Amino acid sequence: MAAKPSRATGADSFLESLMDTSLYSMGAYFSDEHPDLVEDVIGESEAIAAAGLRAYAEQNDMTLESCFETLLTGLAVRYYNAVAS
Repeated sequence: MAAKPSRATGADSFLESLMDTSLYSMGAYFSDEHPDLVEDVIGESEAIAAAGLRAYAEQNDMTLESCFETLLTGLAVRYYNAVAS
């Protein structure tokens, strides 16, 4: 008869599955390679989310693609920080 997995084992397994994503990997890479820019990219991504992609891009003379990449990078770094903590 198989033993039931403990609650901690299930939680650990769930957290491990969160680490096995592209978003996590992207956040980890950026955080490791550019630790001095982490707060900046998070702040800018929050500003983009508040204003909207098109509006932020126009206000800051950015392309939509560049704006989206910054938004996604900020989200990835926040995701990485949340899961790794």
